[in-house]
Amino acid sequence: MSHEIVPVDPIDVPSTSYSRPILGPREDSPERATEFTRSLTFREHVSSEPFDSERLPATLASEIQRFLRIANLVESEEPRIAYLCRFHAFEIAHHMDRNSTGRGVRQFKTSLLQRLELDEEFTVRRRKEKSDVRELKRVYHAYKEYIIRHGAAFNLDNSQREKLINARRIASVLYEVLKTVTSGAGPQAIADRESIRAKSEFYVPYNILPLDKGGVHQAIMHLPEIKAAVAIVRNTRGLPPPEEFQRHQPFLDLFEFLQYAFGFQNGNVANQREHLILLLSNTIIRQPQKQSSAPKSGDEAVDALMKKFFKNYTNWCKFLGRKNNIRLPYVKQEALQYKTLYIGLYLLIWGEASNLRFMPECLCYIFHHMAYELHGVLTGAVSMITGEKVAPAYGGGHESFLADVVTPIYMVVQKEAEKNKNGTADHSMWRNYDDLNEFFWSLECFEIGWPMRPEHDFFCVESSETSKPGRWRGMLRFRKQTKKTDEEIEDDEELGVLSEEQPKPTSRWLGKTNFVETRSFWQIFRSFDRMWSFFVLSLQALIIMACHDVGSPLQVFNANIFEDVMSIFITSAILKLIKGILDIIFKWKARNTMPINEKKKRLVKLGFAAMWTIILPVLYSHSRRKYICYFTNYKTWLGEWCFSPYMVAVTIYLTGSAIELVLFFVPAISKYIETSNHGIFKTLSWWGQPRLYVGRGMQETQVSQFKYTFFWILVLLTKFAFSYAFEIKPLIEPTRLIMKVGVRNYEWHEIFPEVKSNAAAIVAVWAPIMVVYFMDTQIWYSVYCTIFGGLYGVLHHLGEIRTLGMLRGRFHTLPSAFNASLIPHSTKDEKRRKQRGFFPFNLGRGSDGQKNSMAKFVLVWNQVINSFRTEDLISNKELDLMTMPLSSEVLSGIIRWPIFLLANKFSTALSIAKDFVGKDEVLYRRIRKDEYMYYAVKECYESLKYILQILVVGDLEKKIISGIINEIEESIRQSSLLEEFKMAELPALHDKCIELVQLLVEGSAEQLQVEKSEELHGKLVKALQDIFELVTNDMMVHGDRILDLLQSREGSGEDTGIFMRVIEPQLFESYGEWRCIHFPLPDSASLSEQIQRFLLLLTVKDSAMDIPENLDARRRLSFFATSLFMDMPDAPKVRNMMSFSVLTPHYQEDINYSTNELHSTKSSVSIIFYMQKIFPDEWKNFLERMGCDNLDALKKEGKEEELRNWASFRGQTLSRTVRGMMYCREALKLQAFLDMADDEDILEGYKDVERSNRPLAAQLDALADMKFTYVVSCQMFGAQKSSGDPHAQDILDLMIKYPSLRVAYVEEREEIVLDVPKKVYYSILVKAVNGFDQEIYRVKLPGPPNIGEGKPENQNHAIVFTRGEALQTIDMNQDHYLEEAFKMRNLLQEFLRNRGRRPPTILGLREHIFTGSVSSLAWFMSYQETSFVTIGQRLLANPLRVRFHYGHPDVFDRIFHITRGGISKSSRTINLSEDVFAGYNTTLRRGCITYNEYLQVGKGRDVGLNQISKFEAKVANGNSEQTISRDIYRLGQRFDFFRMLSCYFTTIGFYFSSLISVIGIYIYLYGQLYLVLSGLQKTLILEAKVKNIKSLETALASQSFIQLGLLTGLPMVMEIGLEKGFLIAFQDFILMQLQLAAFFFTFSLGTKTHYFGRTILHGGAKYRPTGRKVVVFHANFSENYRLYSRSHFIKGFELMILLVVYELFKHTSQSNMAYSFITFSVWFMSFTWLCAPFLFNPSGFTWEIIVGDWRDWNRWIKEQGGIGIQQDKSWQSWWNDEQAHLRGSGVGARCLEIILSLRFFVYQYGLVYHLDITQSNTNIIVYALSWVVILATFFTVKAVDLGRQLFSTRKHLVFRFFKVFVFVSILTIIITLANICHLSVKDLLVSCLAFLPTGWGLILIAQAVRPKIEGTSLWEFTQVLARAYDYGMGVVLFAPMAILAWLPIISAFQTRFLFNEAFNRRLQIQPILAGKKKNR
Repeated sequence: MSHEIVPVDPIDVPSTSYSRPILGPREDSPERATEFTRSLTFREHVSSEPFDSERLPATLASEIQRFLRIANLVESEEPRIAYLCRFHAFEIAHHMDRNSTGRGVRQFKTSLLQRLELDEEFTVRRRKEKSDVRELKRVYHAYKEYIIRHGAAFNLDNSQREKLINARRIASVLYEVLKTVTSGAGPQAIADRESIRAKSEFYVPYNILPLDKGGVHQAIMHLPEIKAAVAIVRNTRGLPPPEEFQRHQPFLDLFEFLQYAFGFQNGNVANQREHLILLLSNTIIRQPQKQSSAPKSGDEAVDALMKKFFKNYTNWCKFLGRKNNIRLPYVKQEALQYKTLYIGLYLLIWGEASNLRFMPECLCYIFHHMAYELHGVLTGAVSMITGEKVAPAYGGGHESFLADVVTPIYMVVQKEAEKNKNGTADHSMWRNYDDLNEFFWSLECFEIGWPMRPEHDFFCVESSETSKPGRWRGMLRFRKQTKKTDEEIEDDEELGVLSEEQPKPTSRWLGKTNFVETRSFWQIFRSFDRMWSFFVLSLQALIIMACHDVGSPLQVFNANIFEDVMSIFITSAILKLIKGILDIIFKWKARNTMPINEKKKRLVKLGFAAMWTIILPVLYSHSRRKYICYFTNYKTWLGEWCFSPYMVAVTIYLTGSAIELVLFFVPAISKYIETSNHGIFKTLSWWGQPRLYVGRGMQETQVSQFKYTFFWILVLLTKFAFSYAFEIKPLIEPTRLIMKVGVRNYEWHEIFPEVKSNAAAIVAVWAPIMVVYFMDTQIWYSVYCTIFGGLYGVLHHLGEIRTLGMLRGRFHTLPSAFNASLIPHSTKDEKRRKQRGFFPFNLGRGSDGQKNSMAKFVLVWNQVINSFRTEDLISNKELDLMTMPLSSEVLSGIIRWPIFLLANKFSTALSIAKDFVGKDEVLYRRIRKDEYMYYAVKECYESLKYILQILVVGDLEKKIISGIINEIEESIRQSSLLEEFKMAELPALHDKCIELVQLLVEGSAEQLQVEKSEELHGKLVKALQDIFELVTNDMMVHGDRILDLLQSREGSGEDTGIFMRVIEPQLFESYGEWRCIHFPLPDSASLSEQIQRFLLLLTVKDSAMDIPENLDARRRLSFFATSLFMDMPDAPKVRNMMSFSVLTPHYQEDINYSTNELHSTKSSVSIIFYMQKIFPDEWKNFLERMGCDNLDALKKEGKEEELRNWASFRGQTLSRTVRGMMYCREALKLQAFLDMADDEDILEGYKDVERSNRPLAAQLDALADMKFTYVVSCQMFGAQKSSGDPHAQDILDLMIKYPSLRVAYVEEREEIVLDVPKKVYYSILVKAVNGFDQEIYRVKLPGPPNIGEGKPENQNHAIVFTRGEALQTIDMNQDHYLEEAFKMRNLLQEFLRNRGRRPPTILGLREHIFTGSVSSLAWFMSYQETSFVTIGQRLLANPLRVRFHYGHPDVFDRIFHITRGGISKSSRTINLSEDVFAGYNTTLRRGCITYNEYLQVGKGRDVGLNQISKFEAKVANGNSEQTISRDIYRLGQRFDFFRMLSCYFTTIGFYFSSLISVIGIYIYLYGQLYLVLSGLQKTLILEAKVKNIKSLETALASQSFIQLGLLTGLPMVMEIGLEKGFLIAFQDFILMQLQLAAFFFTFSLGTKTHYFGRTILHGGAKYRPTGRKVVVFHANFSENYRLYSRSHFIKGFELMILLVVYELFKHTSQSNMAYSFITFSVWFMSFTWLCAPFLFNPSGFTWEIIVGDWRDWNRWIKEQGGIGIQQDKSWQSWWNDEQAHLRGSGVGARCLEIILSLRFFVYQYGLVYHLDITQSNTNIIVYALSWVVILATFFTVKAVDLGRQLFSTRKHLVFRFFKVFVFVSILTIIITLANICHLSVKDLLVSCLAFLPTGWGLILIAQAVRPKIEGTSLWEFTQVLARAYDYGMGVVLFAPMAILAWLPIISAFQTRFLFNEAFNRRLQIQPILAGKKKNR
């Protein structure tokens, strides 16, 4: 070879589409005929533009992209090679799609063909060899030699590494092209390209482990644990010969054997091979090993993984009574191989299962059969039926596992999900993931057989009511067969005997399994029946006690009282009967899959409940006051013991409860009974709960149980004491008075006048109290949550460092705390564990290990501060003030504290010393008292000595300075410093020293010119002379000693030259070439740093005490410092830590803000303008870092990309999340460096060592790769790439910036099958390689993955690409911090701690809400969220033990969850809140969830009212779906009583309590309305003297507690108090109230209750995207009306009408003060629900905007709707969409809606009898006449509408006369009635109040019966009427806004309270709101 080829550098290729070359006839093969006929036109020059290799047809991209990229890469050096690569790509494209039927294929092939024609002649001339084959060989061998020469090197820099990677890529592609060209027939060669590619030895794309031959030299492959794991996987000894599987070469490893045996995909095999190797290696390294030995063979590691992976499978087998199919040989080496094969088999099944991963027991079923087959294959077992060797039922074929196993089950899942109809269908009509999975909890699942029988009922998806249940005969036959032995059963199952013996029954739809999600509020009672029964029985007992006027609990044991109280058991029996009936009703649609024993049990339990419901009342009535008594001889408090037959019956009735109570106190026995599969225990537990696979054995330890029991006993005692004293007992006497009053004269027509005891009045009075009784437990829970959570926080050091002052005061303890918490301990240290706290740490010099740890602390601290600077939280000056010098002194125990700690300390010390009078010891003690002051003085003195030592080089000068220093130090030793020196001159010396150091800094700043240098030299000499003179003449008392020294030198005559120079020239001056001072100083970075630090020590002032100025930096430092003293596990070395992955799902959210987005002002102010105003300090720091003065300068210098990043890192973008999470990798590398580095390396610095020591850097990268993986599931990345979406380039940029980042996405492409395009889906993992995305794994899917909820499906497809033993889920709106990432290895050690009975399976983490900086609403939301994610979850985890998974950033035990259904649930609609179901699932499967507060992650929240409301609506929808879910039902039934209370009140109970608190207001007001309008109130006040009932006031006050947000307010104040101080907490709380926080919380209450209640009744739950906008913008009036009309405005108007009517007709003798007090909260609520959207709307009272909103409103309300018209364009479209929830609603829900609508007719019925025109007539005819008036009004409206249609266009004048006639007629009627029948103006007002609600009620009823009346004129009239109502309500709402907009002060006031927090931070809000105009 004549010359060497140098690998080309990476080039940037613009994003284009894929290209494929066409190979022409080869010169060395003239016999080959070309497939293509083309005419080539001669071209003079080849095109210099690279062919687009990125935007390619989806059907071709994966096959041809690498050839096109390599062509672009080598084209400049080897144009012919580039041509041949493109030609080869074209051939492949043509072979894949000959007819060009795929999307975009024809255009692509045409484009590539044109390029090939353009390049052919030119490239032939540039060819260096005679033929294309020789040319290919020449280039191929050149690259091959380069790879061989450089491939094993470790010390490659980045550019060399890129060149080597490029060489491997090029050689690999050239090998494929060369082999194809030289292998004969073209089409066959193209078809065999897969095998050719597999043989390529140079470049195999890999994820973490380069397992190909070319990767053996990489650092990660040299780790001993990796080698051991690879050896285990590659142990193929003893496997069946490959010829049995049509393979002609030995198996490379166990995974290849499994692939050929069972037909798994290549991508899946490669993925899981690496997965298992990494799991094994990380487990091996943690196994206990002897020091002298290398990692063991891996037995213990494999056993540990076996236990984790197959725990669920073995439990499943035991549950079903089957022997598991994991069978191991006795030979140890063979057993290790078998275990590895079983784990690999499970991983391969899981990796290819797609959506089946949500069905863990389905995977167990598949594994059960395939493990049996695997054992048969390994042992060579012979089938008893066929007489042949056992072979896999689906094995051998390409993708056979996917096609034959996964796809059939997937198709069932998909078709069932389609029946959901996008959430509108009833849950009972389709089977979700849980239903399908739970089918495998019964023995009937084995009827499916293996191979699976497609005719089995499981695969039937059509629900047919005509199908007859002919299945049970087959089941009975199956059960008879199960009497065989276990071995016979297994043989039958595995060999498919069942499918042969059984006749084919008619398939029918199985229906639901074990549970039916039924929309009903009864589900709340059914799920938590024990709680509701307890509250009902307690209420009954309290009422009985109140009736007997019980004042002491002991009075209950009075015989009569006790007997009455005992009647509660009759109620208990009735409630159990109701529960039994509900169970049968709600499970009716699951009867097909319910075991026959379960059906019998349900009926028997119902019979017993009915029996007790009869027996107990009968015995009670017959034995009342009849006792059999026994007198005791002992003096006991009982005195006598009496009982009756009723009591005996009750005793028998309570037997079951007594047994449960006993088992409650011994949870270990209870757990054993539940989890045991022994027949005796199955029989014992048969009567209790249904025997399900989950929900068993969830009992906690005795200690945990005692803690949450004690908590709830306190809560319940307080609740019942309060309810008895303030709610129930005060109501007894008024009730008795009401019952005695006889009402004879009603003020309306009483429908039931004969009802005795005024029952309706009693109901009206008692109903609100009952509602509050069932609600106020939530209030008391909140109170005790605050108390216990606060106490827990105090005990765990929370908030001990809250301010900068506290941080400075305790900074000296941080190194010791850091050493104890974050530095791995030696074996000796672990044996003597230290207590953690602020005070136990030694502050002096410690052992060598401690000194070394101090250096580590300094290094880590500086990295954290540098990250602050990189994030622009601090400026360059703050960086200098906060970093700590890292020098060899640190190793000797001398610490140089950061200067911000020493700010002003030196100046203060000078001030003290200057005027001090006394002894030296006193001065020393005074300075030493402030440790930082002492450090500052000492460091300044030492620094000055050091600088003078280097600066002064003249012999005489050095001796003089040495003499002065000796004088100083001698006086210090003799404590005569104050006597020997005049301290008053210290300030002058201080100034001179500053001058000296400033000159030194100026001299070292840059390369000085000679003149400048001489000038500075002269000034320096002058400064030194001044200092010398000041010290010797003015400060030193005996300064003449220095002159005496000079005289003595003269007299001695030792050196007359020196003496003469002392006189002339002066000291420090140069003479001749002799220099007395070394200036400029030596070029040393450490010296310059020390001089700069010395200058700062001398000059820094008080302002440095407020450093850092940035609030976020302060918060982060304070929390990091505090967390070091919290209880966290000891840190292991990085190599020994658990490995983990981070997974972030991404859909179409922002990745980086584009330049256009940053500067666009289309919808509001520009983002960059907004960012500058919101983050002014960070903007200033950014400009400083960029070296620019303003935005324009940034643009001029081309730093737009840095600007985009800066803005994106302050929004809720993917780039912010990725940057934050990649801190984990950075932290791990630094920690690994500290684990391995010696003292010299640490002093050199992490970054310097990483650059200089390449082998060490490679080892650090290897460890980080092995321990940490980050996968972003960008679902749409494939579609974005093919469409040229800029988001795709942004994602690629992220991968390039963070090379270890991986992106998973779903590719949808068309494949040509039999010339027909077919959609195929792939799950793909990519990484960035030299500027391009490189595909690593490609796993084919059975179909589209998104068949359930989007986010969990997105997570599920990507989870197969994650690695490690733990998995952290991070959402798109989260952030992370470097200082927190250092604690990740501590956190992961929590998985090895036992929390109660079991180690944790989910680790909960604390979150900081970072979006509360500007908007008051964002501030409220952040505080509310903070209180939940801190004090709330703290209590949930301990002591209540009911913390679940509430989203991110929890860390999962990955293996536990991938074997139990994943990290979320995905069934459409029911799993809308997908995250929390992961927590439910974990708890039900005996997992443990903890909460850890020593590590926090950032989180963003919505900042505008509309965004917040959408989020609240989504959460409320999700909670309502949880209410009807099987998970909540099982938790409510399976938890013990007190843990069940915790579960209820911390999940759906909060929302249900909020709902009934609002319902309580309606009940109260309608009750009062009844009393007022019927005349009962007047009678009760006059006759019974019943005026102000205290219980009602209590009830309304309790409701207000929830309404005003105090449920979250109390914990919020406590948490702020803990973390910031209680004074600040109180101030913040008051400020929040001034900013109308009560309005916000009351409004949020309306949002929660509306969507929660409506969804339970009608469904309609859906994901509501909020947009996560960073800019707070104005929402127009029509948008607000659409969003809040039905949820708030209607209810607000209703409450206001109720209050007005009550005010008009209440009895005058009632106290106005009492009325105001009782109804204040209701007035407040109605006002808030009507006005809050406008109060919290920026610029909501600006006149110009108001005018625009009015025009938009009118346009919207009048616009006609239709197909394709969105609801924001037309009222009609919105009105139809608003009723969407009713379309899928059932008959029961519609009837309930109609019943609820009838309340609006009460107004008309009551008010018409109070009109003056009726003259107190209460006849029913009056009410009938009112309907005549309504009908007349409706006909009038209809007539006018009809007239408009007939006359308004052509006969306009007629229409006007008609309207005048109608108006005059109405006016005439009114005047006539006023004169004849005394119609008054008040009557007109009252008529409006009466008839308006009636019209609205009619509209609601019409909407409920829409299917019956749609298409009729009645429906058209309903639509007209509804539009009129909406228009009228809009006008009423808009009018006050328009009036207030006239007053400028209102707008200013609104801006002030809406952005008050921003004003406090001195931000400019007004320019932001006016920014749009300014930017124009």
